[in-house]
Order: sequence, then C-alpha cells, then structure tokens
Amino acid sequence: MATRHAGPAETHSRERFLQAALNVLVEQGVAGLTVRGLAGAAGSSTIGVYTRFGGRTGVLDALYERTFELLHDELGQLPPVSGDALPDVLAFGRMYREFALESPARYAFMFERAVPGYDPDPDLRMLAQRDTYDQLVARVRPAVRSAGDAERAGYLMWTTMHGLVSMELTNRARTPPPGWFLKPGNDSYAEIFYEGIVATLTGLSPCDDR
Repeated sequence: MATRHAGPAETHSRERFLQAALNVLVEQGVAGLTVRGLAGAAGSSTIGVYTRFGGRTGVLDALYERTFELLHDELGQLPPVSGDALPDVLAFGRMYREFALESPARYAFMFERAVPGYDPDPDLRMLAQRDTYDQLVARVRPAVRSAGDAERAGYLMWTTMHGLVSMELTNRARTPPPGWFLKPGNDSYAEIFYEGIVATLTGLSPCDDR
C-alpha cells in the first residue's frame, strides 16, 4: 500500500477524515462522496479536505486504498493455505461474498465505476487489488500445473466470484421476475455461489489429455 509520511496529529486527522468518508459511503452510497459532504461528516470545512487530500480525487484514492485494506484484514482471518484447493478457495470465496454483502455500496466503489469520472490511480489499483488477488492465486495453485497457470486460474476464479456476487447484489436489490429459479433468501444464493466455485475449480484442474 502507499507509504505516507506525516506526524501523529496529521495522521490522526487523516484517519478521522477517512473514517468519515467510509461512513458516508456505507450509509449514503457514492452520492454522498462530495467534498462538502465529506467535510461535514468529518466535522471540518472544505478547506480541511483540500489541505489533507488535495481535493475530492485525493480523498477517493485514500478511501479506495482503505477499502482494500479492510478486505485484506478480513481475508487475513482465514486459516493458512492447506494445499487442498477446494476448501481453501471456498473459504476465500465465502469471506469475499460476506464482505460484499456487508456493504454493497463499498463493494461497488471498489470494483465498479460507481463514482462518475473517478478512475483510481493505476499504481494504487494494482497494489490494492493484488494485495488480495495474490491470496487467491496461492489457494488456486494446487489445482493447476504451474505458477503461470495459477495466475490465469486465479483471475478466472476471481471473475467467477465477482460475477456471482455482483449478480446476487443486483438481484437482491430488485423484485425477482415470475418463475425465477433462485428463491429469495441467503441459502439459495449461498448454494449457487458454492456451485459456481466448484464448477470453475473443477474446470481448471489439469486433465491427462489437456
């Protein structure tokens, strides 16, 4: 993650702004992420935002970094990699899904273009996402032939998880169409999520005639 150099008082002040920004995101969604809204939530003036972050983009970059730190902290609670890909990947997937369901607005901010005109700094995006992506690659690795395959397999598994979670969030926010095969409720979505991970991981496993 990015390295910052600041004194204790400035660090505390930045943390206060970042916590306020995170609260705004979770409670109000991305619409609340304005300089004026963030300043008000932090009990400061707009000048305080510009002084500490240089403006709205600086706040959003810092918030983007913080959200991935939170995901990394959650994933850090997982058991160590056992070498058995299925339980290892399933544990990662369940934690990833729970994190998304906890705050769909936070998840959208991290993985979608939820804030019009905002594009996270590419270097920051690479560092933030790989901080979690590398953990998934390590869990997929026993299911494939080589380290190079693990990178591709990790990406395919990540997109599977992301797609399932994103569709779940969309469907949960809408009235299901008549005859929809997924029943409302967590159990139905948890089951289809499990099936998707197992199917993808099975497809990634090497075959003799591959």
